[in-house]
Amino acid sequence: MYETKISIIIVNYNVKYFLEQCLFSVRAAIAGLDAEVFVVDNNSTDGSIDYLRPKFPEVLFIENKDNPGFAKANNQAIRQCKGEYVLLLNPDTVIGEESLRTLCFFMDENPNSGGIGVKMLDGHGVFLPESKRSFPSPWVSFCKIFGLSKLFPKSRIFSRYSLAYLDKEKQHKVDVLAGAFMLLRHEALDKVGLLDEAFFMYGEDIDLSYRLVLGEYKNYYIPERILHYKGESTKHGDMKYVKAFYGAMLIFFKKYYPQSGWLMGFFIKMAILLRASLAALSRMLGVRTKPNNKHRRLLVICREEHFEAMKAACAKRMPELEHINLWNLSEERVMDAICRRNQMKEFTDYAFCYPDARFEQMLLFMDKLVDKKVTYHIYSTESGQLISPGK
Repeated sequence: MYETKISIIIVNYNVKYFLEQCLFSVRAAIAGLDAEVFVVDNNSTDGSIDYLRPKFPEVLFIENKDNPGFAKANNQAIRQCKGEYVLLLNPDTVIGEESLRTLCFFMDENPNSGGIGVKMLDGHGVFLPESKRSFPSPWVSFCKIFGLSKLFPKSRIFSRYSLAYLDKEKQHKVDVLAGAFMLLRHEALDKVGLLDEAFFMYGEDIDLSYRLVLGEYKNYYIPERILHYKGESTKHGDMKYVKAFYGAMLIFFKKYYPQSGWLMGFFIKMAILLRASLAALSRMLGVRTKPNNKHRRLLVICREEHFEAMKAACAKRMPELEHINLWNLSEERVMDAICRRNQMKEFTDYAFCYPDARFEQMLLFMDKLVDKKVTYHIYSTESGQLISPGK
């Protein structure tokens, strides 16, 4: 029925260097797999298509003349794709070389699975709680909006939104899959329908997850690591994001909880007002929202022949660097660095070189050395680009 094993779909908007890094990781992950890759560009103005098309001739590019939103752009590719499984992937992500084989095998062995979500890490190695979530019922949403879930993170009553009480290192059946990485059964999409295009940005992942469960499929969280820079084309701190996020939640409530839609509308308006007030107060008080860049010390993890190029790229990105050390992959392994990570805590930044280090190794290192004060960077010898959180 399906001509390929997996179709990967990535929607891009003005993040060409993040997308390039993502495509490097996808190319490595589909080696030996029967796969196809789509990039849907939502009218980017940064020259994404002209830059990437010659570098990735195997990718099928769809160019939109406007920005129709995340849901509609994904649907364009889903209607064309031929994979048994469909992966919706954000452009600001990095996946491991073995990840897709592992997850496709799980789907093969669990025919009742509608979709899979994974263990997402941010650019500091910190676990992203949206990796596993419950449906935002009125009570769950109330706890999320008014901070009860943060006050009681291990409570099964107050913290159901992000399921913080579930071990992130174990497999679980969950309600909601994150839109940054949704591995879906094509057959299930044919049954329950595609993404709801009423959601321009945010909320479409919750809606589709809900319909998968209504269609008697199961959604799973698998602790397979990926890196997710978390919205490089949208900044989570500004009011445009806040309004879009809560607006999407309101669409969800009106669709599935019409009897409480008016009440949730009131709560959501209050939440937007509260977030706006807190943001304004932070600006007035001069509260720092960025990490302290003083006394930065960098460990570069690469082969010796790439050290000077990486050193120059890092110094340009981080002129405040006080010290740069080399972990020479010509002489030592990445796994040795992972084993000795407790001896490396004096560093504030780590820069990996691809392909000197595999993406799987980078992700393992990040997962084992987690510190909000530490920042991880990835340099590509092919592109000469250094990718950092927020850059």
